[in-house]
Amino acid sequence: MINRMLLFAVLLFVPISAMAQTTVTVSSNITTDTEWTADNEYLLDGMIFVTDDADLYIEAGTTVRGAFGQDLDASGLVITRGSRIFAEGTAENPIIFTAEDDGLTKDDVGEWGGLVILGRATTNNATEGTIEGVNEISSDPALVGYGGTDDMDDSGILRYVSIRHTGINIGSSSGNEIQGLTMGGVGAGTTIEYVESFASGDDGYEWFGGTVNARYLVSAFNNDDAFDWDQGFRGKGQFWFAIQDSDQTGRAAEMDGAGGNETGSPYAFPVISNATYIGPGVTSTPSGDSGQMLQFRDNTGGAYHNSVFTDHPAQLVDVEDVDGTDIDSRGRLEADSLNISNSVFFDFGSGNTLSDISSAPFVETMLSGNSNTITDPMLRGISRTTDGGLDPRPEEGSSVYGLAESVGDSWFYTTNYAGAFDGSNWLSGWTALESYGFLGSGLVTDIEDVISEVPESITLKQNYPNPFNPTTQIGFTLPQSQQVTLRVYDMLGREVATLANREMFSAGQHTLSFNASSLSSGVYVYRLTSQDFALTRSMTLIK
Repeated sequence: MINRMLLFAVLLFVPISAMAQTTVTVSSNITTDTEWTADNEYLLDGMIFVTDDADLYIEAGTTVRGAFGQDLDASGLVITRGSRIFAEGTAENPIIFTAEDDGLTKDDVGEWGGLVILGRATTNNATEGTIEGVNEISSDPALVGYGGTDDMDDSGILRYVSIRHTGINIGSSSGNEIQGLTMGGVGAGTTIEYVESFASGDDGYEWFGGTVNARYLVSAFNNDDAFDWDQGFRGKGQFWFAIQDSDQTGRAAEMDGAGGNETGSPYAFPVISNATYIGPGVTSTPSGDSGQMLQFRDNTGGAYHNSVFTDHPAQLVDVEDVDGTDIDSRGRLEADSLNISNSVFFDFGSGNTLSDISSAPFVETMLSGNSNTITDPMLRGISRTTDGGLDPRPEEGSSVYGLAESVGDSWFYTTNYAGAFDGSNWLSGWTALESYGFLGSGLVTDIEDVISEVPESITLKQNYPNPFNPTTQIGFTLPQSQQVTLRVYDMLGREVATLANREMFSAGQHTLSFNASSLSSGVYVYRLTSQDFALTRSMTLIK
């Protein structure tokens, strides 16, 4: 007690300037495990690559800034294949990636590059992909390449991370911008949730292939598309929110199947539930690619469930239809691999019928056959100015309540409402939308949430598929962050594989991949343990 009192007395007389944060300039690649802490600010001086299987840990409350520089001198952070980022903020202490300058607004876009994560999951590229623009800063495929064969590849964790003012031109050619968050071949072993992309000079998010899943994404006031996927992306998403500005030039979602050969497999097929997309305004006149809020093309499939789409000056959706071929997104729709269901549409400049908001009769047929409605979702506020008038929660009497249906996949939380919000506003506390003054007050507890986002108990799920040959997925849930071990044994009790060894996992659902190609047919046991529990199940390998 005496020591603590002495320390407190000393701190009272320490000059404020002595306690100010130190700026640490990062000007070389990160090749060993590294931790960035909240008592410093970090300035990215150029394009910084985390490589050589290094892990970068960023403490909650840390600010990372991108130095101003464009073309070959642009700044950004690239997590290369085999390396990982663990950026785990909280609602009270988010991790902020932003520009070097302070005092910026939503109109200040393209101040630095952005954040890039590269993984080893599959794409449908015929040859290995490299990230546009960044590949002109470095031609080393170990730094800029993405893709592989491991759909459960783990690139780390992003949680409560706000990425602001990105999208400056990258590399030696014009028109190269990376997004707020760019993902190339990122696998489903990666955790991405509570991430915001704010005021990007290009897209908010772009997926180049891969299988990563993401919850609670915010795309706000980005110059081009809010969400963009390509090259065989097959991840899942829930609780995605987009709001576009009145001069927005892109779409809420631009969805492509391939970067080159559209017959390449795997076909793109993301599944999204509980999205709320707010366009640039029903009376706005933005330039560029804003003819439809949603565009499906280049042979992509996909599904939106339980979502809200509103306030757009033209049509809701366009599905590419190329004369004389079924290698287009119309073909995917007619194969029942492209659907929008149990969703609410409202306030489109093209009209107020399903025919008005569809690009073609076959699109109208899809919309009319999937329990969609044109009705006012009664959102509380969609202001795009810093007047505290943005509140995308529905009023209590809104038609979104009772509309939602199960997606049929255990990864998705079950809700009784369509759209990304219920009574609580998960934007509160950590986003630029809040800190810049867009959100109103009293946003968190007006109505009790009806979903349980964190499991109440530890569970070890049955592997899927079972029986299997030679790979299978093993899932488990945790009610709080903790270290766990997952090992596989044969029937004689001999350990044959370690899938996690005292590895830290966050609260929520997790899935690990097990490859038994080197093992013989038979029954195996998998066991999940920590200091406090041990759970065991069996599985069958048949070759």
